[in-house]
Amino acid sequence: METRFRSIAKALSWRFIATAITFSVAWMLTGEVEMAVSIGLIDTTIKLAAYYWHERTWIHIKLGKMTRPEYEI
Repeated sequence: METRFRSIAKALSWRFIATAITFSVAWMLTGEVEMAVSIGLIDTTIKLAAYYWHERTWIHIKLGKMTRPEYEI
């Protein structure tokens, strides 16, 4: 079972990597560190929330989930 804490930890670890990529690309394209930081922060804020809700929604979707037996020996 995915806990809320695990979903948050996964979202944060992924956003760290993704933000570094976004910042790097924005810096290469604009040549401006301030602009790259702004783009990175906006991107991170929006996508962090979206990823968390995406993860929490998938917990309720049965597609591909294995069901546990009603009892085990």
